[in-house]
Amino acid sequence: MDLYPAIDVQGGRVARSPDRDPVAVAHQYARDGARWIHFVDLDRALGGGGGGGGGGGRGENRALARRVLAESPIPVQVGGGFTAETEIEEALTLGARRVIIGSAAAMDGPLVARLIARHGPERLAVGIDARDGRVAPRGSPPTVLDVSPLELAKRLLAAGVRTIVYTDAARDGALAGADVPGARAIAALGFDVIVSGGVASLDDLRRARDARLAGAIVGRALHEGRFTLREALACLVA
Repeated sequence: MDLYPAIDVQGGRVARSPDRDPVAVAHQYARDGARWIHFVDLDRALGGGGGGGGGGGRGENRALARRVLAESPIPVQVGGGFTAETEIEEALTLGARRVIIGSAAAMDGPLVARLIARHGPERLAVGIDARDGRVAPRGSPPTVLDVSPLELAKRLLAAGVRTIVYTDAARDGALAGADVPGARAIAALGFDVIVSGGVASLDDLRRARDARLAGAIVGRALHEGRFTLREALACLVA
């Protein structure tokens, strides 16, 4: 199981740690033993993503993303509501090892199949954001679709997707514990599932490990010092 320590940027700064340089954070994570970085442009994710439109910090966030992708000593997984083919391809060209296709785009089966055929399933993941048992793409205003995470996952399996990043939107950033049962149900279909949202303790990580998930994304808990990255990595192999 892999751990994905998050570097979230918003308004041109590292969220929750505005005085820290994101490249320095990536190097520190690498020194502490991480094998991946999870990089997210929150302005894109919360603003609906795609299209290259405005929004606070988008220009600065693009510059930060370029620096992290160019200078990170370990592979970078990039998320943040990607819906446009051009932006997904740009992130891959700039050096992202994997790009997460946003939940809104995941509903477009031909788009997903086309991207998988072009770039390969190892370079792309699909984000399934859920709320109250339905798919709920991030953005403003929030949207809830009349499809369950499992129903969407079955469509994605047919499109050739191998990796899912599953997030219970109600838990994300709330330190309420990750939805491991929901992630495990998707994994049972044959996916590698990375659970995201709500990880608050080492016990949360152990539950993800014991469920044989492919990975877990950790953000706020690390920034608030609830545990260290080294402790988190150690508990996954204990």
